[in-house]
Amino acid sequence: MSVASSTAAKLVHQIFDLQRAVRCVAAANLRGEDTGVALQGVLRFVGEGETRATRLAERLGVSAPVLSRHLAELLEQGYVVRRPDPEDGRAQLIALSPAGVEKLRSIEAQRAATLQAFLQDWSEDDVEETARTLKKLAESLRSSARAKTAGSTDTTTFVEE
Repeated sequence: MSVASSTAAKLVHQIFDLQRAVRCVAAANLRGEDTGVALQGVLRFVGEGETRATRLAERLGVSAPVLSRHLAELLEQGYVVRRPDPEDGRAQLIALSPAGVEKLRSIEAQRAATLQAFLQDWSEDDVEETARTLKKLAESLRSSARAKTAGSTDTTTFVEE
């Protein structure tokens, strides 16, 4: 099944509009927060389970120095902990601290409440259908990017979100 060029262009436009809207909502909700959007993204991925810093940088699509700065800030705030990787003494494993778990729960609850308020005129079916469609889109983009990366000699990798 093939998608027409004009249809793909419409989808690209809608994705950019969605990104802008999400950024605006996120910025409005960050007033007074000690963690910005970038740090919240790091918390979200660390919250999926203990992982190596290098893997975390790949998943986030950031360089090691950028991740290192984010982790230093989160460590200072007490939201993450590090420990040596028992399989490779040179590597470190990153995990949420108990305070980080609580912070992530708070962030996710606030985001869900904000979205819930914005979607008051949506039905439960509308939301579920949108979630399924966005999941399908993300999976298609990730699998296509993985295929390209697997056949590439480039050292950059695509990051899952």
